[in-house]
Amino acid sequence: DIVSGINTGLVAVLQGLAFALLVNVPPSYGLYSAFFPVLVYFIFGTSRHISVGPFPVLSLMVGGVVTRLVPDNSTGNSNSTNTSAIDNERVMVAASVTFLSGVIQLLLGIFQFGFIVIYLSQSLISGFTTAAAVHVLVSQLKFMFQLPVPGFNKPFGIIYTLESVFSQITNTNIADLVTSLIVLLIVFVVKEINDRYKEKLPTPIPIELLVTVLAALISYFVNFEEKFKVAVVGKLEEGFHAPVAPDAGILQKCIGDGFSIAIVGFAVAFSVAKVYSIKHDYPIDGNQDLIAFGLGNIVGGSFKGFASSTALSRSGVQESTGGKTQIAGIISSIIVLIVILAIGFLLAPLQKSVLASLALGNLKGMLMQFREVRILWRKDKYDCVIWVVTFIAAVLLGLDIGLATAVAFQLLTVVIRSQFPSCTVLANVGRSNIYRNRKDYTDIYEPEGVKIFKCSSPIFFANVEFFREKLITAVGFNPLRVLRKRNKALRKIRKMLKKGELQVTPILKEFVRLDIDIYITGGLLDKLERSAFFDEEIKPSMFFLTIHDAVLHILLKKDIASSPKLKLAEVILQNGLRSRECTVRLWPCPPAVENADQKAAHGNG
Repeated sequence: DIVSGINTGLVAVLQGLAFALLVNVPPSYGLYSAFFPVLVYFIFGTSRHISVGPFPVLSLMVGGVVTRLVPDNSTGNSNSTNTSAIDNERVMVAASVTFLSGVIQLLLGIFQFGFIVIYLSQSLISGFTTAAAVHVLVSQLKFMFQLPVPGFNKPFGIIYTLESVFSQITNTNIADLVTSLIVLLIVFVVKEINDRYKEKLPTPIPIELLVTVLAALISYFVNFEEKFKVAVVGKLEEGFHAPVAPDAGILQKCIGDGFSIAIVGFAVAFSVAKVYSIKHDYPIDGNQDLIAFGLGNIVGGSFKGFASSTALSRSGVQESTGGKTQIAGIISSIIVLIVILAIGFLLAPLQKSVLASLALGNLKGMLMQFREVRILWRKDKYDCVIWVVTFIAAVLLGLDIGLATAVAFQLLTVVIRSQFPSCTVLANVGRSNIYRNRKDYTDIYEPEGVKIFKCSSPIFFANVEFFREKLITAVGFNPLRVLRKRNKALRKIRKMLKKGELQVTPILKEFVRLDIDIYITGGLLDKLERSAFFDEEIKPSMFFLTIHDAVLHILLKKDIASSPKLKLAEVILQNGLRSRECTVRLWPCPPAVENADQKAAHGNG
C-alpha cells in the first residue's frame, strides 16, 4: 500500500494540476481536489482500489459552468488585477457547483437512490465519456498553441472553439507547440509500453513524473518564459484556504449542472469500482459510495476544490502497483499534501502546454472507445444507436445538454423496444427440451400443426396491436377474417340444407379442422387469476410452466384422439395409476411420441 500510494500520489499531483486547466482555474486548486476527497472516501467509501480525485470529464463539466458564469475578459484589458479577480470568481463558481453536486450525491445516498445509475447504460456512459474526451482535446488546443481562445459553453461550442483556434493559428507560440507535441509523443509511447509489458514490469514507468521534472528543469535553466514567452504555471499558493460557504446566487444558476455532475461523477466512479470489486472478489455498496462521494465533494468544495470522481488510469496505477486497501489512498494524499505545503514552488517554471499534453495523454483509453461501435452493432443495434446519438449530442450540444438528450433518447428506445418487441417462431432444437428461433438452427423438430410463438416483451396497451399482427403473420392467417368467412359460409350452408341442395363435402371438412387450441407458457397464472382474466373460453388449463410441457400435452392429446387404446390408458390414468408410471407416460421427449401406440400396445402406457 505504501509503494502504491507513493506512485498514485505523484500521478494525482500532476493530474490535479493538469485537470485544473479544464476547469479554467489556477493549477494549485487542482491539488485541493486531489487531497480532501481522498480522506473522506477513506472513511466512508467501500471500494479498496479506486483512486479518488479529479477526473477529466467532470473537470470539463465544471469548467463549462465556470466559463458560462464567468466569461473571459473580452475587453482585452488583461492586467494582473483583473486576472486575479476573474480567477477568484471562477474558483468560487467551481467550489459552489462542486458543493451542490456533493449535496445531491449525499441526499441520493441517504435516500437509497444508488439504483439511479441503471438509467445510464454502459453504451451511454461510453459514448458520453468519448465525447467528453473530444471536448478535452479541443479545450487544450489553446494551451498547446498558446492562443487567447474564449470559452464557448453553449450548443455547437466546440465548433466555435475550433473556429477561434484556426483563425488565430498564425499567432501560435512555436516553443509551446513543439514542447507539447514532444511530451505528448513520449507519454503515448511509454504508456503503450506500460500496457504491452504490464505483466513483465514490476511497476508502470512513471512517465508523467519524469516528463514533468525534466520539462520544469529545462524551462527553468533555459528560461523559456522570458526567451520564448511561453505560459507557465507560475507560483503555486502554499497551504490551504479557510473553508468558505457556497455562493447562494451561483447555486441557483447551476442546479441542473450540479445534478448532472453528481450523476456522471458517481456513475463513472461506481463503474470503475465495480470492475475491481469483481476482479478481487469483494462487495461494494452503491448507496454508501454515493454518501462517500457526496461528503468528499462537500468538503472539497468548501476548501475551494472542484468536483472529484475517479480516473481509470490513476486507479490502474494504484491497483497495478500493489495497492490492497484505501491506505494507499491515504499515502497518495500525503504526497499531495507535501506538494501543497512544501515543494509546490518547484513547479512554477513548468509550461502549461506540458500540463495540457499530460491531460491529453490520459485520454487514450476514452478515445479508444470508438472501437466499441462495431462490437455494439453486432451485439445489439439499439445499444449501438444509443452510443452514436449520445456521442453526437454531447459533442455538438455540450456535455450538459448532450447528457440530458442522451438519457431522453435512451428512455425513448426503452419505449420503442417495449412497443415493438422482438417476436419469433420457435422450434425444438436437437430433439431435446430446448426451443429456439427456428431460423437460427438446422437440426430442428416442429410438431405437425403446432406453432410456438414467442414475444420478448410484456404485453400492454401500447404493443398489443403489434403483437397481434406478428402473431397473425407467424400463424399464417387472420383468424378474424377466417371466422367472418366461415360464418358467412355457414349461413349459406343452412339455407342450402333447408332447400335440400347440399350434401357433405370437403368444404365442410375444412371448417371442422379450423378449431384452434391456444396454450400459454410462463408464470402468469396467479396474476391473471387476481385480474379476473379467465372466463368460459379462456381457462387456466391453457397455461403451462414451460414450452416443453405444452408441446408434450399437445402431442399426447393428438395420440389420445387418434388411438382408442390411448383413450383407455387416459381413463385408467385418471383413476389412479402409480405416480412413477404417470411420469413415464407424460414426459416423453418429442421423438419418443411416435412410438406411443407401440408402448401402449405392450402395456407400457
